[in-house]
Amino acid sequence: MRLVSFALLGVLAVPVLAAELPDWAYPVNADPKPRDGATPISLPGSDKKYTQAQIDDDFNPPDWYPADHKPMPDIVAHGRKEAGIRACALCHLTNGAGHPESAAIAGLPTTYFLRQMAEFKSGTRGGANASAMINIAKAINEADVRAAATYYGSQRFTKWYQVVETDTVPKSYVGNGGMRLAVENGGSEPLGNRIIELPQNNLSAESRDPRSGFIAHVPPGSMKKGETIVLTGGGKVPPCNVCHGPDLRGLMDVPPIIGRSPTYVFRQLYDVRLGNRTGAKASMMKAVGENLEPDDMIAIAAYLTSQGR
Repeated sequence: MRLVSFALLGVLAVPVLAAELPDWAYPVNADPKPRDGATPISLPGSDKKYTQAQIDDDFNPPDWYPADHKPMPDIVAHGRKEAGIRACALCHLTNGAGHPESAAIAGLPTTYFLRQMAEFKSGTRGGANASAMINIAKAINEADVRAAATYYGSQRFTKWYQVVETDTVPKSYVGNGGMRLAVENGGSEPLGNRIIELPQNNLSAESRDPRSGFIAHVPPGSMKKGETIVLTGGGKVPPCNVCHGPDLRGLMDVPPIIGRSPTYVFRQLYDVRLGNRTGAKASMMKAVGENLEPDDMIAIAAYLTSQGR
């Protein structure tokens, strides 16, 4: 059986069996599927047109709505091709909302952003989805890190997810880049004990549209259960507001946790439980991860996402 080693927020990283990782939370990049790269694509409300080849350009991703954001630093808009550093906006979008397979970085405290980049570089933060960021962190210079941190820190994280409690979910697949997409006319399947995030619109998501978010499908009862754990600890952990602030929107250099991808939130908690993330403040989350079961993590993630602005 294949062994992989992950380092996220916890104690000393140890080898983890790939089979232990829920595949719905850790999407594996699918084999690239042929796509029409030449036909111009347009989106509602934008006067821009891009081909799919342009949309997927590592060093010049689309900027559909330039008036929606402040001027982007070069590292965000274009990266550093000579150093192999892809544009930040490629994965995290111009608004920093990101996709479930990446991360939302809008509104993060600058000190937290800088610390995470340092931990990617040192190897104390890693994981199944971290290889790209580790490579970038090792190649990027400090000025560009600060420019990206300042830009995304100034972006207000808007409501990006709709949370739906349901027993069934549209059938889906993991497409190019690890993005999960609904099967067209594919019917539905039992959700089970999973979180399945799907784009509001497949074309918009594949086009890196910063105005089109996602629908998070979660098991029935998740939000109420999650509310109890988040607000009181549920007899297992401290209430989340102890560290993340009274409104859970961050406190000093501790990050905000509401409104973000529930799959991403689950991944962080699950990796803490496995002891696969180290870092300057790892010990603060270690006991939390060890005292939560996967069902608890799903519930916490569902509630936190539902509280998005």
